[in-house]
Order: sequence, then structure tokens, then C-alpha cells
Amino acid sequence: MARFKVVRMKNDIATIAAVLCIAGALQGAGIAQQKTSPPIPQQDSSYIDPNGTAHVTRVVPVPTTISPEAQKFLARTVPDLGRMTLAERRKQTDIWQAARGADFRAMYPVNIQPQTMAGVPVKVITPLKIPQQNRDRVLMNLHGGGFDSDSGSLTETIPIANLTQTEVVAVLYRLMPEHPFPAAVDDAVAVYRQLLKTYKPQHICIYGTSAGAILTPEVAVRLRQLGLPLPGCLGVFSGLGDFSQRGDSQSIFGLFGLSGPLNMPQASSHPVSTANRPRINPKDPVRSPLYADLTGFPSTLFITSERDMLLSGTTILHRAFLRAGVDAQLVVFEGLPHAFWNQPSLPETKEADRIMASFFDKQLGR
Repeated sequence: MARFKVVRMKNDIATIAAVLCIAGALQGAGIAQQKTSPPIPQQDSSYIDPNGTAHVTRVVPVPTTISPEAQKFLARTVPDLGRMTLAERRKQTDIWQAARGADFRAMYPVNIQPQTMAGVPVKVITPLKIPQQNRDRVLMNLHGGGFDSDSGSLTETIPIANLTQTEVVAVLYRLMPEHPFPAAVDDAVAVYRQLLKTYKPQHICIYGTSAGAILTPEVAVRLRQLGLPLPGCLGVFSGLGDFSQRGDSQSIFGLFGLSGPLNMPQASSHPVSTANRPRINPKDPVRSPLYADLTGFPSTLFITSERDMLLSGTTILHRAFLRAGVDAQLVVFEGLPHAFWNQPSLPETKEADRIMASFFDKQLGR
């Protein structure tokens, strides 16, 4: 059973970065609960205070509608481990990414080669054999990790390269806070320009998870501003497109869904914090693509999950794409938390990867 209290959660870029970057480092770690747990509510309750804030307790069982593996994943205990330093988070994330990358590689054999494109470090992930008909196409990955670490350049690319039998270029863009916005956008654009020298734009797809899912539409907006051709498709896998206001799901779910810590609200917070100097207008169309002209954007696949802290952000941006007339598909997985497809043991992860791969094959095969 999961019991939780709904409170308003601050939504500045520093919070998002701190929360998202430890997703890989801690998810599925199965860390035992430390310290004495507070009294556990045994019944539902709900109170709306004069400010409209909901104070809610719900007794939520693990759903039987998901796989046994996913049920076990949801039932694990995740304590509040306190704040990590940036160096600690990066170290833990790197350890986790290497381990989970090895797990995925055992399931989906690929070759991995570090390279540099347009002065930007990348990882080139290729299947063991690339069919002739797939050699004129490429996938460009923008990894997750809260913009300040790498929690996806392997886990987000290895299964996709194998399943699509297509080369994937993972962009190791410059990280915050050393390199604030728009450094990551600029690096991604530079790699895309380089890929255009070899591939037709309709044969390139850009995709990412979490921070990478935020960066993907940002890059697309920037490409249009620069007069560059848009790619053949986009993949937004648990992201958001509006830094001017918080989504409802961020007040309900933490990094681990209903498990683990949920940040308490603060009296004031700006969605672009001091970690993102210089201060950027939160409605800048590149920073927040919800406010950009999305007309004519390529076919886009959105994926999220029911207990994803970025469920709201993903679905809000999906609707904006639909309003702009974009061919945009949304898939929401039952019961699971943020970026669950980084967990190789889950049947739902295999299903999500197949959905992603099928979409890319369809779009690049046109």
C-alpha cells in the first residue's frame, strides 16, 4: 500500500535538475528504509485549505494491472536520503548508467564508439549489422540526467539501436551548472548540423528522456529559428514544455512515484533559478516550446506513465502539438514512475522500447 500527502511542489530548474539526475542512480536500488517511519495513515482523508492547496491522504494499493516485476518494483522502499552534492550525484549516476548499460547490452548486442562531432563529444551506438536500407538514416539521442549529469546515453540508446537496426548518436552535451542554458541546445544543434552533411533531414529523428525530452522540442524550436530543416520525427519521453508554471503531477509524485521524498512547497520560486544563469524568460519559446509556433513540426511520439512526476508536462505539451495540427501520439503506461524504461528487468520497459522503435522505423521508412 502507498500512502501519500499531496502538497504543492516547487518547480524551478534547479529542483528539476537535482531530482531528475538521481533517477538513474537510485531507481530500483532497493535501499532499505532508514530511521523510524512516521505514523502511517490507515484511511483516506482530504482537506482543501483557504489557499486552495489540497492536503490529501490516500491508501493506494499496488495495481494488479501491471506485470509482477513492475508490482515488485513499485513495492520497494525508497527512503529520503537527503541532499547529495553535485559531485556525488554525478558519481552515483555514472556508476548506475554503466551497470544498467551493461544489462541492456547483454539483452541487445550493439557496438559503442566514443567520437566527436562538431567539437561535441558523442557516443555512436550501432547494431552489430546494419541492413543496407537502414544506412541512410540515423537517430539522435539527447540523454536524461537533470541537465547536469548523464543518466541515459546508454540505457536510452542500446535497445533502440538494436531494435531499429539503426545507428544512434548520443549527444554528450555540456552540463549545468558549469554551462547554463542554452549550451545544451547549442551542442545538440551543432551535432545536428554535422549529421545533415551525411543524412537527409527526413532521415533523422531526435529523441530523449526526461531532461532530454525537454531538450528535444527546445532543439526543434531552435532549428526553426535558424532556418534549418526540421528532422523527420521527434520522441518526447517524459518531458515538459513550460517552465513558467508547475504541472499538477509534480505536486503529487516524486521521482519514484508515490515512494520516497516529495519536496515541500516554498513561498516563492522562479522556474529558472540561479543555477540557470543568466536568468531566462520562462516563456522564451526555446526554453518553453509550449509558447513557440509548433505548426509544421514533424510527427512526434510522447510517452509517459501514470505516476510520472512529469505526466502533466508531457500531456500538456502533447495537446499543444495537437492544437498546432502536428501528428502527435501519446502513450501513457499504467502505474509506473518517471522514466521507468531505464529499468531493463521490467516487461513494460521492453514494451516501451518496442513502441519507440516501431515509431522510429515507421517515420524513417517513409
